[in-house]
Amino acid sequence: MTKLSVNVNKIATLRNSRGGNVPNLIKVTKDIETFGAQGITVHPRPDERHIRYQDAKDLKEIITTEYNIEGNPIQKFIDLVLEVQPTQVTLVPDTVDAITSNAGWDTKKHCDFLKDVIATCRQNQIRTSIFVDADVKMIEGAAETGADRIELYTESYAEAFGKGNLKGIDPFIEAAQVANSLGLGINAGHDLSLDNIKYFKTNIPNLLEVSIGHALICESLYFGLDNVVKMYLNKLK
Repeated sequence: MTKLSVNVNKIATLRNSRGGNVPNLIKVTKDIETFGAQGITVHPRPDERHIRYQDAKDLKEIITTEYNIEGNPIQKFIDLVLEVQPTQVTLVPDTVDAITSNAGWDTKKHCDFLKDVIATCRQNQIRTSIFVDADVKMIEGAAETGADRIELYTESYAEAFGKGNLKGIDPFIEAAQVANSLGLGINAGHDLSLDNIKYFKTNIPNLLEVSIGHALICESLYFGLDNVVKMYLNKLK
């Protein structure tokens, strides 16, 4: 079964909008695990507009499933990861002013840099994943860095699926096949939803984990958080 890691950034965004502690990020995270999620993801950014660096530290104390911290590996982020020691770190090439992740790594251009970051994480027994587009050359480059996994950036798939174009998954199937042949584990995330997740999971060989936040929280406004987590788990069987 593909694991569901729930990104709780949007819970922090809602909390921060009023300046207090409602909703309580710690309680909601505990509840999400109780509802069946097999992992929790956070993506702290330098301006801390949603998840704060202190949140990442506090969550470490209560998460009982897998803990995934993703972000651009600037020194402040690396220091956080080494202090918190999550299950997995996902390296994402965000610009400082990015609203959300919008591209994967050029793993050829940044190979030496990624090798150094990954070596540091692996020395600390932290599993590593690189955020990449569904591009065979970038998958091959990810393998050269020594990463354990890739996370496929799925926005183009989700956009095509929403328009009824099922061929949008073809580059992801090819990318997954190459990743499998190179011994890379496969994660995926970005714009995956209840509408498109089952088709993606069914067609991607050996999909280990999906990280879902924005869509899951939006869907929870209609169906409730407990129900939505279980709906995702059912589609990922």
